[in-house]
Amino acid sequence: MRFQEDSIDCVDFILKKDEVLTIILGGGKGTRLLPLTEKRSKPAVSFGGKYRLIDIPISNSLNSGFEKIFILTQFNSYSLNRHINRTYATNNIHQKSFVEIIAAEQTVSSANWFEGTADAVRKVLPYIREQKPKYVLILSGDQLYNMDLSDFMQSHLMDPETEISVATNAIPEDQIYGLGIVKAGVGGFIQEFIEKPQDISQVESCRTKNGNFLANMGIYIFNTSTLIDVLEDRNMADFGKEILPKAIRERKVKAYTYDGYWEDIGTIKAFYEANLMLTDHIPKFNLYLEKTPIYTRARALPPSKIIQAVVNQALISEGTILNQCEVHRSIIGVRQLIASGTKIYDSIIMGLDHYGYFDRKSGKIPIGIGPNCEIRRTIVDKDCAIGANVRLLNEQNLQEYEDEYVRIREGIIVVPRHTAVPDGYTI
Repeated sequence: MRFQEDSIDCVDFILKKDEVLTIILGGGKGTRLLPLTEKRSKPAVSFGGKYRLIDIPISNSLNSGFEKIFILTQFNSYSLNRHINRTYATNNIHQKSFVEIIAAEQTVSSANWFEGTADAVRKVLPYIREQKPKYVLILSGDQLYNMDLSDFMQSHLMDPETEISVATNAIPEDQIYGLGIVKAGVGGFIQEFIEKPQDISQVESCRTKNGNFLANMGIYIFNTSTLIDVLEDRNMADFGKEILPKAIRERKVKAYTYDGYWEDIGTIKAFYEANLMLTDHIPKFNLYLEKTPIYTRARALPPSKIIQAVVNQALISEGTILNQCEVHRSIIGVRQLIASGTKIYDSIIMGLDHYGYFDRKSGKIPIGIGPNCEIRRTIVDKDCAIGANVRLLNEQNLQEYEDEYVRIREGIIVVPRHTAVPDGYTI
């Protein structure tokens, strides 16, 4: 629920927004999303044809009125840093709003890199103190949701005793593994927290009245003074594994339940399904909401050109050329070229950084998707060259496989970035 502009509460809350600093965690190594993370961090992976995963939390923060944003980066960060600089650079001489990168660094006081979510925030405390925020909002850089974070802040402010708030999402029993599960009591204050349970018996007491469980979304609000206090113990490197369990025993930690769509993009299968969900008639994550747009880099690209092509239930990004081909329930990224006779089903074809060719030992190879190919349940990463008559079908229903040209993860074919798949290749 949003405040009315003429209410006293609204004025008070808007003033508090200027006291909020957003910290977005730029992700670890992202090994479960390999090979998409071989050459870039997980938040930098392309999403929805024209976006990057990092655009989601940045947009949520900006749309909620929280316009002071630090992004903490470390692994494979060049692509992410370049995207942030090109997309969110501002020229605000008063510096009241900003989106800035803080890269992991060695200092006189610390010779180590970021060693966990809490450790990353601990190492940037000097920069947090410079901003003098009253509240620190911590977001993950690789999740998919469209959340009014000002509602989350309102819940945090309702009870003056609240020191930490944890955003939660209701999930069924089969999804509890790999997530942190919380039990909320009177007033929404958390009584129990179990990080990544191995057995249902560990969290049975946390089951809600409707039979679901509340999962930690990895989205937090800290009173700044509380954040500084809980980070004093340098042996505690992670929020979910160490900081939260201890804080729940010693402090007032409140659960906020977000009832919208939320997905933790942790695996190839989750990434694949979250992308294709966007092609649904009414997707759970809606890109077409005018009041809460997803921001990304503005590109000076021509409109898409479609020449005698069949396109059904697909997202077609700007600058693409579809020439006498078929695209069914798929996503086509920016500048992508698809030649005649090619059929694409249930696939994610990421974009190209430029039109033309890339060099290989055999000479210049045209990038894009060649003629007379058939591609099903496949992720083609950026800047690939798929030759003529290629068949990416996984006809043997392999769950795990790799060769020079493709990887198969969880039954989904992945063509790594900058790969040239030769004419006639079949899998």
